Amino acid sequence: MAATSGQGHPLPYDIYRAAIADETLRYAEAVKGADPASAVPACPGWTLADLTRHVGGLQRWFGGLLTRLVQEPPRSREVELGLPEDERDHPEWVAAGEPAVAAVLRETDPEAPMWAWGEDQHARFWARRMLFETLVHRVDAEHAVGLKAAGEADIEPVLAADGVDEFLVNLPYAGLFAPGVTELRGDGETLVFASTDTGEEWRMRLDPDGFRRVPHGDDEATAAVRGRAADLLLLLYGRRSYTEPGYEIAGRTAVLDNWFAHTRF
Repeated sequence: MAATSGQGHPLPYDIYRAAIADETLRYAEAVKGADPASAVPACPGWTLADLTRHVGGLQRWFGGLLTRLVQEPPRSREVELGLPEDERDHPEWVAAGEPAVAAVLRETDPEAPMWAWGEDQHARFWARRMLFETLVHRVDAEHAVGLKAAGEADIEPVLAADGVDEFLVNLPYAGLFAPGVTELRGDGETLVFASTDTGEEWRMRLDPDGFRRVPHGDDEATAAVRGRAADLLLLLYGRRSYTEPGYEIAGRTAVLDNWFAHTRF
């Protein structure tokens, strides 16, 4: 796999197709046989059954959007789920939906123009988004059922780095469902996230009128976080704290606190 540049260039489409299939089945395997009423610490107020319905439901909704190549925001998120009545059967339901997802991704031109809530207004946006929605929740499920300790995650570095990239390139558009993002402001501070295992770096500038990604430069960062790509991904998604082991912090922590207070979704 070729690494991303850190400037919003996605991986080849076939990588997303294969990774979505893998992550979907890994999710289903992680929750199989677990108590559906178990709490999911990463998603306060949710049970494992809630999380599983969310993962399977979103995949089916994304698949519907791709099938229709929608050109404007959908008015409803309702989709035929075929959800089993017994919550203990939900893991198999998630796995059973994977072939249909694979077929949609295989039959869809990734370059086809379509509506998306993020920066990239092409079908490939939804494949990339589906992957990281599924991957992060797979990690959530593994933690909830005790397969992994809190803070641990089995994520390939190149995929993790692309997940960091995908999160940051789309974050300015996420106010639709994460209103705190619209209130993220600063006074010209530059915040850097740097991956120690892939060598990539992402820079965000916080201004009085909002925030944006900026190119790599020689200007000194106001604050910086260095860590493995997987740890950065979980940090950005609010699954970890920069105060935990595994992160190297430099600069003004108040800038980090401002960032994380507004960006979880």
